[in-house]
Amino acid sequence: MAMDAGEIERLIRAKFPNALVEIRDLAGDGDHYAAHVVAPEFKGKTRVQQHQMVYEALGGRMGGALHALALTTAAP
Repeated sequence: MAMDAGEIERLIRAKFPNALVEIRDLAGDGDHYAAHVVAPEFKGKTRVQQHQMVYEALGGRMGGALHALALTTAAP
């Protein structure tokens, strides 16, 4: 079962309420998305740590309900 962009954004914003979140559906199939997340919580974290934080916010949906996510992150 695919996820929609709104659900991905909701999950990310629940963990990072002050984040700038941009979600794009890459293939129009609800399975392949790109997300750009800029959050104050990322300050001082490595890129890998930032991505792990976002994956944690998605609650284990990667590889299941969410097939592919091209992720870019940054601190403000």
